Amino acid sequence: MKSSALVPRPDQIDALTRGLRLPLAAVDPSHLEIIADGLCSAFRDVLVKHPTVVASGSEAEVSALLEARLNELVGQDPFWGQLVLCVVRGKESVSFDGTHLEKRPDLSIYLSSRARNFPLIVEAKILDSATSKTAVMYCDNGLCRFLTGEYAWASKEAFMLGYVRDKSSIAGQLTPLLTKDQTLSSPRYAMQALPTYMSSGARDLACSQHARAFTYIHQASSTQHPGPMTIWHLWLQ
Repeated sequence: MKSSALVPRPDQIDALTRGLRLPLAAVDPSHLEIIADGLCSAFRDVLVKHPTVVASGSEAEVSALLEARLNELVGQDPFWGQLVLCVVRGKESVSFDGTHLEKRPDLSIYLSSRARNFPLIVEAKILDSATSKTAVMYCDNGLCRFLTGEYAWASKEAFMLGYVRDKSSIAGQLTPLLTKDQTLSSPRYAMQALPTYMSSGARDLACSQHARAFTYIHQASSTQHPGPMTIWHLWLQ
């Protein structure tokens, strides 16, 4: 009979991280800007070709279309193709201590210069106040997964996508929520730096920084603590 006990699995973590020093070196911000541009471009194409899905489909439906278009870009966009090997939706991944073996972030972007076991993770959430899909849900069911070691635990950065259906913006909804959280006696989001806009263009793109509430196991060559996580928030509409 298969055990359902949730226990750490150091052997799984050792297999994933052998020969690596954690956390991995940060991805160059200029490369992350290219990733953001690619995500924006792909989403615009999906919106033109599948407006009904973008307007009313499930998160999985939108992400599936986005995955397909991002992989098309590998052969069409020279900058994207040099940086990205492929994009996979729902790729099973392991939590920081191996307790969970089947975590499924929305998109995993495999970078040409990155260890294959640790793609750039992208988690997506619909933002639609009419259906109670708010910035709170975006943070509680998305952002927090990075802070507790469910996703991207070996990395220093990750993306959060917002599929915006109610005209929400980072400045209007996310920043006030995170600012308020800082004042609480028991803050949820471990803020170290509030969202800072990364460009003056049409993209709604900002970075925030957060402490992480876990420590590495079974890797003597690593620092014990992962250090802060930089989240690149990209809200698309």
